[in-house]
Parts: sequence; C-alpha cells; structure tokens
Amino acid sequence: MANSVSFLLLLSLLAFAPCCLCTKKLGGFLYPQFYDFSCPAAQEIAKSILARAFQKEPRIAASLLRLHFHDCFVKGCDASILLDSSGSTVSEKGSNPNRNSARGFEVIDEIKSALEKECPQTVSCADILAIAARDSTVISGGPSWEVPLGRRDSLGASLSGSNNNIPAPNNTFQTILTKFKLQGLDIVDLVALSGSHTIGNSRCTSFRQRLYNQTGNGVADFTLDQNYASELRDRCPSSGGDQNLFFLDYVSPIKFDNSYFKNLLAYKGLLNSDQVLLTKNEESAELVKKYAENNDIFFEQFAKSMIKMGNISPLTGSRGEIRTNCRKINAYY
Repeated sequence: MANSVSFLLLLSLLAFAPCCLCTKKLGGFLYPQFYDFSCPAAQEIAKSILARAFQKEPRIAASLLRLHFHDCFVKGCDASILLDSSGSTVSEKGSNPNRNSARGFEVIDEIKSALEKECPQTVSCADILAIAARDSTVISGGPSWEVPLGRRDSLGASLSGSNNNIPAPNNTFQTILTKFKLQGLDIVDLVALSGSHTIGNSRCTSFRQRLYNQTGNGVADFTLDQNYASELRDRCPSSGGDQNLFFLDYVSPIKFDNSYFKNLLAYKGLLNSDQVLLTKNEESAELVKKYAENNDIFFEQFAKSMIKMGNISPLTGSRGEIRTNCRKINAYY
C-alpha cells in the first residue's frame, strides 16, 4: 500500500514537472515574484536609493522613466542603453535621442552596486530600469503597479536602433504611431505613455522649429498657443541656447498627474509630438480628452501600458546575462 501511494505521489509530481521545468528553463514570461527567494530585499533597496536621489533632484524621476522607455524601444527591455562603448560595443548613449539628454545612469549604478552587495549576480540591470521607472512614477504622485521581473541583460547595443526606433519630437503623428506599433504597442498605449511628459524637461533644440519655422516657411506652429509661444521664445532664441531646459508640463512640472492632457487641450503642449495627439488623429484626440477629464482613468491605463512596454522582447532563461556592472558586458569587466 505504501509503495502504491508513493508511486501515485511520484506520478502527481511528474504531471506538474514539465510546467515547472518549462518556466525555469525557457523563462518565456516575466512575473513580479521573480526575486522573492533569490533577492527578497531588491525592490526595497532600489526604492530607498531612488528616494534619496529624488530628494536631491526631483527631475531624476522623469530621467529614469525615460531611460526605461528608450531602452525598451531598442532591441527590447534589455538594458542595452546602459552600456558604454567598449570592445565591439558602440554605446546607444551617443544616438540622437540620447546624446546630451539621457541621464540618471549614476542612480542605476548606485542601485546595482547595492544589489551586488546584497545578492551578487542576481538582479539584472534591465529589471532595475523597470523597477526604477515604476518607483519614479509613484514618488512623483503617479500610479503604482506590480513590475513583472525576470529580464536579463543584453550582450550588445544598437546605435542604429536607437537612432531609428525611438520617436522624435518632430516626427509626424503617423511616424510616431508606426514606431509604437512596431513594438507591439497601440494608439491607446501611445497616448497614455505620452502622459509621462507630465514630469520632466525638454531642451530648446527639441521644439525650436515650432516657435520659428514649423513647416519650412518661416512661420510658427499655428497649433501652439501664441502667448505661450511668446514666453518660450524669451529663453529659446532662433539660434543658440540649444540646451536651455523647459518644463514639459508647465502647470505641475514635478507632479505626475493629468495636467499634461489639459495643456494639450489648451494648445500648450511643448513638443510637436505632444500636440499632434490632439490635432492629427480623431481617436487619439478622444483619448486626450478622456484622460484630461479623468485622472483615475489615465493612471489606470498608464500602469497597464507601462507593463505592456516593459514586456517588449525581454531576454529570459539562458539568453543574455546578469551584468555585474550595468555599463559593461561581463566579458569586458
């Protein structure tokens, strides 16, 4: 009898084994509990370091959120954006979207260093970026969500991918939407994720054409409120001042809320890529209005879209590696 019970127990275990083995070996999906046993303090450590950085400089929240976005749109969410040029690797930091604007790398370094002390070679840089993006949103007053985890780090970077895949401030609406669709994201994700521009800054060089020469005929963008345009010209001249910084959301620049969408309705979106959400497509315009009217609906969709973006082509299982230094592939470290 004991033998037959043992045999039945073994059969039961074998019935579940393939499922478990597939999860561990193939690692084809991400899940929030990934580090619960291997590094249970990981998220708290990351959160505390980010909180200190935010206290020194609230702008860092937008910078870290942007790093995750710029990472995921190039070869998937694999921390390729963090690599410095080394050996055969040409860093994405020198691409047009990132040069002189991508920042927050030192905060990621600090989190990684602390996690390497706590649980060596366990938490990936790609997951640190995803956690930091969520915590940056929350600490700025935005929604929270459980971050699916289990990404691994890339063994290379793509300068061309960074130049070509990331939407630019002067892209047309259709070009921006196409770049989102190529990543498996849709128009709802585009509008909701654009709402991250409720915090952070942009450089004069990113919107100058709207102030002076929108279509090449020496005329300002007529979809930009002219009083607002006049204020912007004071610190964004037709030449020079390229690096001068301006709030993306002038109403509540360090608070994560839906005032970004209210600004668009008032034709006070800073970037061309912001304002076209209202002026160039009926479906996106309706979403802008909906999020402007209801902050809760915006927050709910933003969280969903962040999870969806964070799931773009992750390296899992045995693909990639867990870097010990986010700036270098282990072979070069």
